[in-house]
Amino acid sequence: MSKNTTKKTNQSKHKESIKKVALPKHLQHINTMTAGIDIGSKSHFVAIPEGCSDVCVREFQSFTTDLHELADWLEAVGIVTVAMESTGVYWIPLFELLESRGFEVLLVDARHVKNVSGRKTDVLDCQWLQQLHTYGLLSGAFRPSEQVCALRAYMRQRNMLIQQMSSHIQHMQKALSQMNIQLHNVISDITGETGMMIIRAIVDGQRDPKLLASYRNYRCQNSLEIIEKSLTGNYREEHVFSLSQALELFDIYQNKITACDEKIEKQLSTFEDAKNYEKENYIDNTRSNKKPVKKSKNAPSFDLGTHLIRMVGVDLTTIPGLEAYSVLKIVSEIGLDLNRWKSSKQFASWLGLCPGNKVSGGKILSGKSKRTGNYAASAFRMAASTLHHSNSALGAFFRRLKARIGAPKATTATAHKIAIIMFNMIRHQVEFVETGADYYEKQYRERLIKNLNNRAKMLGFELKEIDC
Repeated sequence: MSKNTTKKTNQSKHKESIKKVALPKHLQHINTMTAGIDIGSKSHFVAIPEGCSDVCVREFQSFTTDLHELADWLEAVGIVTVAMESTGVYWIPLFELLESRGFEVLLVDARHVKNVSGRKTDVLDCQWLQQLHTYGLLSGAFRPSEQVCALRAYMRQRNMLIQQMSSHIQHMQKALSQMNIQLHNVISDITGETGMMIIRAIVDGQRDPKLLASYRNYRCQNSLEIIEKSLTGNYREEHVFSLSQALELFDIYQNKITACDEKIEKQLSTFEDAKNYEKENYIDNTRSNKKPVKKSKNAPSFDLGTHLIRMVGVDLTTIPGLEAYSVLKIVSEIGLDLNRWKSSKQFASWLGLCPGNKVSGGKILSGKSKRTGNYAASAFRMAASTLHHSNSALGAFFRRLKARIGAPKATTATAHKIAIIMFNMIRHQVEFVETGADYYEKQYRERLIKNLNNRAKMLGFELKEIDC
């Protein structure tokens, strides 16, 4: 047998052995009947597997009738699961429609599906989404239940109204300053009881400083004489007109926020009671010993704490830094079913409260936390930033880290702790037990002494405690 014949025989055997080797799991077609959708404001491009239809990529306009036509086409070709990018708010109508039609819909982060540079078209994007989803390389973004989504929409609308209202408070303060009315320098908040009564009297035509100062609330720190002195100004007509319009807009937003509160309370009443919730026993044993907390100015007018305890089963406001309104913000974003996350560590990582892991060549390039627009993470950070004067273990932890590594990193680390505590309270239905700042400082001192002893032994020394 010649050498060429032997070589060909070996090559054919090698090819046969290659065919018998199974592909790795990450290269197998896990989702065979998948579709990829590139979302746009005017139209959506949809890609399906080859062979399912004569046309593998179609464009549909974003009108509702066209969205139903898109869903009908996917049903006709036998599509089971769909992947789409989270583009603005344009994905929401199509996502809700496909989900209601029984499709498994994955909303993916655009950063995770970035295509090869230089080849960017709508057709290529939807085909790339479909290809990645076929191999099971995409994971859907977190989306709570419909009940929680409705609550989240009301809460975000309420926060938007508060932000818009704050600009009109600044307009009122500007008009007062233009009239040289130094009201903001003598009272802590011009939208408080004293400030609003004085502003409304000015708009109604009152100019006497003594009469305006008589609206002073007894809790004001400054005396009647100082407030009267601050109300002597130049009441020009154009500035009073600006003040009246800002006040009118402020009242409109207040009414809209009240209407939002009614919707939020109605939505909260649709949530079922927690399994271990017993109203009488819980209030008698837990809330009776709880220290009174000052209510937030922008908090809803109804009894929010009772609703939260009934829904969650534990009192999350016992965690230092968290009040009822902060807890409502977080619950409206993450819901009450925390089984979406395997552990508290994964939950904190999803929030973006963990250190980064950017390593190359065995060298740590950066440990910065990832940038995120997570509303729940913002609420946790806000709660952590209020613990500077707290006489609690978390407060002592925050102060120690702030002195050592600075306020931003200390805020993130403390927010990480609060998130883990809240996760465990909801998941395991346990109450929070406050140990206090003294207990934390004692533990920290013992840990520090233990580390010093270990370092001394390594160097051949022995530490002894001396009574002073």
